[in-house]
Amino acid sequence: MDLTTRYLGLTLKSPLAASASPLNGHLDNLKRLEEFGAGAVVLPSAFEEQIVREQEILDALVLHGAESFGEALSYFPAQTSYAFDTSNHLELIEEATNALDIPVIASLNGATDSGWVEYARDMENAGARAMELNIFFVPSDIALSGRDVEKRYVDIVGAVASTVNIPVAVKIGPYFSSPGHMAGELVRAGASGLVIFNRFYEPDIDPLKLSVETSLELSHSFEMRLPLLWIGVLAGRIEASLAATTGVQNADDVVKYLLAGADVVMTTSALLRRGISHMKALSEGLIHWLDSRDLQSPDAIRGKLSHGNIDNPETYERANYIKVLQGFKSK
Repeated sequence: MDLTTRYLGLTLKSPLAASASPLNGHLDNLKRLEEFGAGAVVLPSAFEEQIVREQEILDALVLHGAESFGEALSYFPAQTSYAFDTSNHLELIEEATNALDIPVIASLNGATDSGWVEYARDMENAGARAMELNIFFVPSDIALSGRDVEKRYVDIVGAVASTVNIPVAVKIGPYFSSPGHMAGELVRAGASGLVIFNRFYEPDIDPLKLSVETSLELSHSFEMRLPLLWIGVLAGRIEASLAATTGVQNADDVVKYLLAGADVVMTTSALLRRGISHMKALSEGLIHWLDSRDLQSPDAIRGKLSHGNIDNPETYERANYIKVLQGFKSK
């Protein structure tokens, strides 16, 4: 069985990838993910706020006492003592790149196109084979137009893509008025791939404590429907790699995304629930599914049920919406 896959111009030994999570922040875990069949790993994100804050601290230290004797420099605290130390990210990238045979993808998480994007170059120099740009931006300013929001995304992608020579994948959410058009705009801005979709961790309200609460909810298979829809619509229609993320719990979920047209299928929640060894179950399950149908590779099914490859593409569109609603029968 040949699971070889192309993603972002890279050759992966498998279409399975471990998306960014705390698990991927430890070299031993990354080695085990490779052993269990992962074709690539995405490292934990470096956040814009961390990068900016570290630079502010460094600037303050450099400017403070600038007119003092040079010997005073020896009293500056080491960079590793800063509250936000981005060198840890770079060290992990370098160690993982040297230790693994599979591609190591760095991750940047931000919401503006300011100077922090230059950190992407440091990640490239540390050995990252590709960059995943996770744009998390909630337009809470009600005066901000949809066009302005989309322009911000495009500007961020353009800034990062022009900073590095490695391919850039953009992890986005579904909340655009026209996700398909927006996908094209991001590709034209320099994105080599799209990761569909980002999960936004919205706050909750505790009615007893009268407070706003935050919590991490792991994804479930039913959440696949929306990314499955848009991967199916975009596959073969834009010049970019497509990575599916959200809801992957078992091998059938992997197959669904491949049938819709995903180049790579990413998972985090399943690994957090069941442990790193679950990557092996996903890999073996995919092999079994293909082998039982005398199929030699994921390419044999990739995109077979995408928008352009089915007899009734309206199942991706409004007709399916009407049919589902009218056909529902209550118990």
